[in-house]
Amino acid sequence: MKILVVASLLLLGGCATDGQAPWTALLSPSSCSKMTQEQELALNLADDLANDGKLHASLANLQSLPDNLSEVRLRKAKVYRLLGRSEAEPLYRSLLGGCLTAQAEHGLGQIYAARSDYGQAQAHLQRAARLAPTDEKIRNDLGVVYLNQLRLNEARFEFLTAIELKQNNELATLNMVTLLLYQNDWPQAAEIVSRARLTPEQFTQAQQRAEQLKAPGKAKPSTGNQVAAVADPLPPSLK
Repeated sequence: MKILVVASLLLLGGCATDGQAPWTALLSPSSCSKMTQEQELALNLADDLANDGKLHASLANLQSLPDNLSEVRLRKAKVYRLLGRSEAEPLYRSLLGGCLTAQAEHGLGQIYAARSDYGQAQAHLQRAARLAPTDEKIRNDLGVVYLNQLRLNEARFEFLTAIELKQNNELATLNMVTLLLYQNDWPQAAEIVSRARLTPEQFTQAQQRAEQLKAPGKAKPSTGNQVAAVADPLPPSLK
């Protein structure tokens, strides 16, 4: 029975292992086994540092943890991505087919979106959404990709889904206002701004993004300058 289960997992991961290191296919969901208390504390510290924008310090703490832990590789991949380092993509790919596949697909989607490769970004984020359909950050970022392609109906669906999945979701709400302003639907945009209690600064930000979308031959958004708001943009010091 165990052999059949392992074989099935390898088959399911087959389509997603393109471009991965050869040893990746040997990883199993057991990579997400429970960590020791000391490892969890170190991981939490790394998370706190990253959330404070101290990405180099976060990475230094992660480097003290074993790379065979999927949670560690996921955090490293995120930090490298936010730093614009090439190490991020192979780390995300090393997680495909394992217990963090949805998060890995999400990260790859964010990488390709930052490159303005919206076709690849869409493919990865759609897979992430199928694996984790109630993750509001994934739904928001998929909406961002659709919005950058001016696929407005799809973008609206993803933003509304993200908003309904998480109350007071300012990120998706801001993106929804951007979409409405792009469509010149000022009354509905104003209603959402009032209901969500967005600040004047946030409204101005949405308005600027809508104008950027309208601009002829608009410049493609860069890593730190997405037309719409993504789940974890670069810290201000890195923009």
